[in-house]
Amino acid sequence: MAEGWLKYFTSDFIEVYSAGTKPETVNPYAVKVMQLAGIDISKNTSNNVDEYKDREFDYIITVCDNAKELCPVFPTSNVIHKSFPDPAKSRGTEEELIKVYSEVSYDLKKFMEQFALVFNK
Repeated sequence: MAEGWLKYFTSDFIEVYSAGTKPETVNPYAVKVMQLAGIDISKNTSNNVDEYKDREFDYIITVCDNAKELCPVFPTSNVIHKSFPDPAKSRGTEEELIKVYSEVSYDLKKFMEQFALVFNK
């Protein structure tokens, strides 16, 4: 969801890469919630952060504490960390899970929009 929002707010002026420390398929609830916002992440892939260890990035944004702790060091990068709850750890009915994913998506949206505004100055 973070990748989807960041691309939405910055698609004209930056390249966005996304990776995880434990890549999994994109969660269907994340896909559904983002589709409700008009963003299609159904074709996104979950890459391993190690695939990017030899690349240089201007910014590394981590959105969970686990990623912050396990992320390899990218010495030329500015690292920004903001911890969000992992909605994949939630349990409940479909309605409850949609609510959890929606809340996290909304918070990610606000965070990525603020990053894009600062970055675009």
